[in-house]
Amino acid sequence: MIEIDKLCVGYENKKVIDNLSLNIKSGDYICVVGPNGAGKSTFVKALVGLKKEMSGKITLKKNLKRNEIGYLPQIKKIQDNFPASVYEIVLSGCLNKLSIKPFYSKKDKEKAIETLKKLNILNLKDKCYTELSGGQQQKVMLARALCASDKIIVLDEPVTGLDPTSTSDLYKKISELNKKDGLTVIMVTHDVETSLEYATHILNINGKNTFFSTISDYLHNNTCECVESEAFNDTNI
Repeated sequence: MIEIDKLCVGYENKKVIDNLSLNIKSGDYICVVGPNGAGKSTFVKALVGLKKEMSGKITLKKNLKRNEIGYLPQIKKIQDNFPASVYEIVLSGCLNKLSIKPFYSKKDKEKAIETLKKLNILNLKDKCYTELSGGQQQKVMLARALCASDKIIVLDEPVTGLDPTSTSDLYKKISELNKKDGLTVIMVTHDVETSLEYATHILNINGKNTFFSTISDYLHNNTCECVESEAFNDTNI
């Protein structure tokens, strides 16, 4: 689905990722791990078009368009008086596909309802987003990303700040979407243990030790020493 060739990205002419090459295939579940500041969020921002490459190239394949990549960024505090309902937020995931149309179509609205049902949160449809628990809010944002794309989603540390039960529930739902619906998943996480349980591939971004491998190769070659201890200790469970 995506071909990455000798990618270099960074800030203010300072490289944080250099010469990264890999292919992302349909149905992959890729966990992006590594220490803080290594460039994990920078990498996914480049994938979704929020960060320009310094050099190298990201090529979308199989007629995949940039606006067909669902994106769930890191959690940010929303004002307590933010008035949007759950349904309005989920429906807004269709915005990128509106083009010059000023209104949501019937198909867009049906997609939002179907996605709420799929994540078992239809009962939250008319509730104010800020009244929800952290786990419920992240399911809403996941639903929004799924409205943007049923092909591929990119998630940047989606379980940060969640309690253990909500964390486990969200991980299981993402895995279900990957296995049952064939959704391609790219997820930034510090939780390497869970990555090994659910993912098909590991992308470790850590300076010169950056590597990409299947989970089986990762375990077989005992490459865990390439991931700094912080990646193992800074978990969310």
